[in-house]
Amino acid sequence: MTITFITGANKGLGRETARRLVELGHTVLIGARDPGQGARAAAALGARFVQIDVTDDASVTAAAADVAAHEGSIDVLVNNAGIHGPHGDPAALTGSDALSVFDVNLAGVVRTTTAFLPLLRRSSDPVIVNVSSGMGSLAFTHDPSRAESSAIAPLYTASKAALTMLTTQYAKALKDIRVNAADPGYTATDLNGNSGPQTVTEGTDAIVGLATEKPGAGSGRFVDRTGEIAWS
Repeated sequence: MTITFITGANKGLGRETARRLVELGHTVLIGARDPGQGARAAAALGARFVQIDVTDDASVTAAAADVAAHEGSIDVLVNNAGIHGPHGDPAALTGSDALSVFDVNLAGVVRTTTAFLPLLRRSSDPVIVNVSSGMGSLAFTHDPSRAESSAIAPLYTASKAALTMLTTQYAKALKDIRVNAADPGYTATDLNGNSGPQTVTEGTDAIVGLATEKPGAGSGRFVDRTGEIAWS
């Protein structure tokens, strides 16, 4: 049975990914910072809750130790936890604002991936899915026909651009692990005030697709719900 750990899985895209993977037969571990919300989500979905704050080294280490003690390994790591940060006019942005967003959206992925690598390497087909965004694409944000071009979210977009590059670097370096990035698309979640035109189910198509691919599928790809998209 495939064991999947998902960060930020108590709501939104993370929760829907968990729900769908449980239905597909995965043993799902719901990673969340808030114990109450995480435990309730896990109970509702038939998953197991593991507390994790991706901005805290000790918390991430403890989460990996918890999984090592209970499951012993994982097959899929979904780095989903993310925050939006300030949007609109960047004139008032501070260094602290930037550090806060990058701490979750980029450094959090690094912390979690490093801590869970030993558990992934016990799998016969280890997979990492980084939940990125077309908002981090130069091509998408310069294309007036796309919704990404009209949004002003300096720190979120920059962090997602960094995450897609991090994904390519991990894919090159971790030859024994399949590492890909998913673009959910403009999906109605708390992150955008539920303004996106896609449902959370549609928004998780790419994530679920990457988490359930057969052995031998490619690494270093950027995928949305319609298929592979160019790195740009």
